[in-house]
Amino acid sequence: MALTDIADRLWSGELSIDEAHPFAVLGEGEEVADGTWFVPSFANVTALATDDGLVCVDTGSAPLAQHVHAQVRRFRADRLHTAVYSHGHIDHVFGVGLFEEEADAHGWVPPRVVAHEALPKRFDRYVLTAGFNTVINRRQFQLPEDFRWPTSYRYPDVTYRDSLDLEVGGLALELHHARGETDDHTWTWVPERRVLCCGDLFIWASPNAGNPQKVQRYPKEWAGALRQMLLLDPEVLLPGHGWPLLGADRVREALTDTADLLDHLHDETVRLMNEGAGLDDVVHTVRAPQHLLDKPYLRPVYDEPEFVVRSTWRLYGGWWDGDPAHLKPAPAPVLAGEIASLAGGAERLAARALELDDLRLAGHLAELAVQAAPDSPDAHAARAEVNRRRVAAEASTMSKGVFAWAARESEARAASG
Repeated sequence: MALTDIADRLWSGELSIDEAHPFAVLGEGEEVADGTWFVPSFANVTALATDDGLVCVDTGSAPLAQHVHAQVRRFRADRLHTAVYSHGHIDHVFGVGLFEEEADAHGWVPPRVVAHEALPKRFDRYVLTAGFNTVINRRQFQLPEDFRWPTSYRYPDVTYRDSLDLEVGGLALELHHARGETDDHTWTWVPERRVLCCGDLFIWASPNAGNPQKVQRYPKEWAGALRQMLLLDPEVLLPGHGWPLLGADRVREALTDTADLLDHLHDETVRLMNEGAGLDDVVHTVRAPQHLLDKPYLRPVYDEPEFVVRSTWRLYGGWWDGDPAHLKPAPAPVLAGEIASLAGGAERLAARALELDDLRLAGHLAELAVQAAPDSPDAHAARAEVNRRRVAAEASTMSKGVFAWAARESEARAASG
């Protein structure tokens, strides 16, 4: 099925997002506008034909670099003139090498890479925290134990601060910086073709503006960038994940709804903060409008609105949640041991966790049980079961990843005990 047909069927409700998950897109490229080739991958790549070679917006991930290269070559045999990184996440920046090898073999001028000026600092940070990123990405994406975070990157040749106008082979491109999912995001506008390459500022899912294991996101500025895009009246929207969206009316609706969702979550969180509410009250009060979550392109299948609330708190309020006991807390095992003693033992906490239908509360009790008795097979068996139930009850990649990790960890401990 053509990519645009999938997008049509998702838009109309003939397909559910569970049947066509935006982070499971992989297939053959497709020409979606004149001289514009879209390669579905993790993450997507857009190739733009010019009189002086190709421009690629993003270049794909390391595991899928061969796929991206092969699909681009189905479109044109021309050299890669310029690669634009929409941001520095590793699924977007690891495909340049194959084009550089090709340039060497043919005697071509090697491709240049263009990105926002904050992107090299991201790569530096990735090298510094490679071990940490290995751990959290294994957890988030349920990756195998042999996965290792990369420590070698293709840095950009050209960087810019606010905006940059490029001309390649007669084709004008306008690059704009926006803080949103990252601090180094670039969205690219191709006015002649009315094509908008937005990177991960639109991903056919509730925005990744609150990821609990990653660095700060910027929901208000993200919404502002989407509204700036709207002023251009684009006719083709090419996202970092998911499917191409064709037609000015659809593009306008998708961008507007995404901006409205981010604005609502941000503004309601800030309103409660200004009233003196603590984080717990804010998290359990602010809710995304249901009519927006019902949209096929805003379902919380990757990130979640609740996490965007937490990200907004962190942006303005720091790490303390307003609970005095959390400012300088007791070590978690000490607190858990005291609660277990009051409850009649860690096994009692574990048993009660299994009795509860409220999985949030059950999760607390199961965690307390293993903290109080880390060598108890019964406590770990309960923790594993509670977290398996939580995986089944969740929709987002992030929640599923954390709960699946906890379940696997306790399954192993229970079996070895």
